[in-house]
Amino acid sequence: MLIVGIAGGTGSGKTTVVKKVMERFPSGEVIVLPQDSYYRDNRHIPPEERQKINFDHPDSVEFSLLMEHIERLRKGQSIEMPVYSYLTCLRSKETLTVDPARVALVEGILILADPGLRDVLDIKVFVDADPDDRLGRVIKRDIEDRGRSVLQVLERYHDTVKPSHLQFIEPSKRYADIIIPGGGENQIGIEVLISIIEKHLY
Repeated sequence: MLIVGIAGGTGSGKTTVVKKVMERFPSGEVIVLPQDSYYRDNRHIPPEERQKINFDHPDSVEFSLLMEHIERLRKGQSIEMPVYSYLTCLRSKETLTVDPARVALVEGILILADPGLRDVLDIKVFVDADPDDRLGRVIKRDIEDRGRSVLQVLERYHDTVKPSHLQFIEPSKRYADIIIPGGGENQIGIEVLISIIEKHLY
């Protein structure tokens, strides 16, 4: 099993890169483990306090569970992946069964920020994008998908997203084997990644 880590800032185009990679392989050959599924359950925190959680800080992710799941998939075992809700900041009681495949794409902003996780990745990718472009995508996504106002998104961006990006995410770029500037619009960069995956598979 080939484990590919795809990191990059919020709104950089990681999800688009993942989709374009998956489109090129037969169904069932590629699975995705999103970092978002492994955010810690915050049941112990009052609902109004949960909205203040910094999801751009490494402490918000249960990396130990993610690595345990990667290890089990490598051994040919299925896993029960958590289902996380941004609206409640809680894990659902339901889980998602994920079966092993030839390629696992581990995608998320902090994927290259954790030393233990970096060690289990076969290929490390960083999707790079202009900060203004990223902010535009974050505003659109958070309003449409997460029920936030423009003001809430901007406050969050300046209070936690931007400082955490500069402290944890941007520095993790140095660990990447491949950097894809321009995010999901960079077809040549995506083709390079696909060809490397194909080389490992065939």
